[in-house]
Amino acid sequence: MSEQTVKAEKLDSSDELAHLRDRFVLDGGVYLDGNSLGALPAGVPDRVADVVRRQWGELRIRSWEESGWWTAPERTGDRIAPLVGAAPGQIVVGDSTSVNVFKALVAAVRMARGTAGEGDVDGGGGAGGVAGGGGGDVGRDEILVDATTFPTDGYIARSAARMTGCVLRPVAPGEVPGALTPRTAAVLLNHVDYRTGRLHDLPSLTAAAHAAGAYVVWDLCHSAGALPVGLDEHGVGLAVGCTYKYLNGGPGAPAFLYVRRELQDRFDSPLPGWNSHAEPFGMRSEYEPAEGARRGRVGTPDILSMLALESALEVWDGVSIDAVRAKSLALTDFFLECVEAYVPAGRVESVTPVEHAERGSQVALRCPDAGAVMKRLIERGVVGDFRRPDVLRFGFTPLYVGFADVERAARVLAEVLQEV
Repeated sequence: MSEQTVKAEKLDSSDELAHLRDRFVLDGGVYLDGNSLGALPAGVPDRVADVVRRQWGELRIRSWEESGWWTAPERTGDRIAPLVGAAPGQIVVGDSTSVNVFKALVAAVRMARGTAGEGDVDGGGGAGGVAGGGGGDVGRDEILVDATTFPTDGYIARSAARMTGCVLRPVAPGEVPGALTPRTAAVLLNHVDYRTGRLHDLPSLTAAAHAAGAYVVWDLCHSAGALPVGLDEHGVGLAVGCTYKYLNGGPGAPAFLYVRRELQDRFDSPLPGWNSHAEPFGMRSEYEPAEGARRGRVGTPDILSMLALESALEVWDGVSIDAVRAKSLALTDFFLECVEAYVPAGRVESVTPVEHAERGSQVALRCPDAGAVMKRLIERGVVGDFRRPDVLRFGFTPLYVGFADVERAARVLAEVLQEV
């Protein structure tokens, strides 16, 4: 028995979150791809069956009221809120991450210019005013975007820039403070880099943007449910995130949109819909946005996946996000230790920061034949993923990943590397 095997047993025996593993449907393999799709929470199948058979099959249209379908976007948002450091009433669930990025980014430009409700190039309307980071300068015609962002965020940012008549400037997150100018209206940043697992400094980058009179839209896809975010504490105005990764909401689960309470009456969505109308059943031709986070809604909520997500979030009952973060760091530390012990020197290179303050909940290893290696790993029961051209990604979800899993993954990786 190796030194790492003994250590894994010891760490698992003292793991205060180990019992949470029973809340998930797992097989005998090692699942390290929760940063792409979280495992199935055990209570979800029965909940979905009830939604389909009873709520839809028997109650039908009555379920909008009797089963609470109508209020599900805000109710589910309030369940996510403590996991990202937000008070209730500031998160609405619905649409995709891409759609929510678009809403938030265009709204940020409008607020920074002080033109919310007056119409930009697209002629949009809504509630007016300026608050928070924006200084109300109609001359602000620039959007900064994370140069290393997930491609879709870049596509959306480019479209939002065209729509609002802005220039789009890609910059590295660490260079944002020096890149801000009096022309900057909005900044779109990822909290955690999807390829490397690098955690960016949300508090300082938010403060820098606000000091320059701009708004930041944070993409929390790789941090929500993995580490403390502190949206309220750090004065974040706008944030979005998916729910199918560390929140385990299921494939295609609806995303979430956070709008800070002080900005809600100024949030001017470029996608006004009947669900976000102050009188959704009034069927008036004039648009009047609802109060609060509900103005972030657009059309009819996707109830089946919404209620599956709501059920999935029950696994978080009684769980501290600080404890999750502590275990996440311990898991990734141990994985790097095991890789160093088992894998021949020079065969892989970690591109994930060693410093805890700069690390999310994944480890990315650069490997020349990464695609073939990951295929072999999956065949051997260790599931991670591959990002072109040469990155092996391993995501660590503390709710169901244990230290023995980590040791096994590193050991199998070493074996596979000797075969390819």
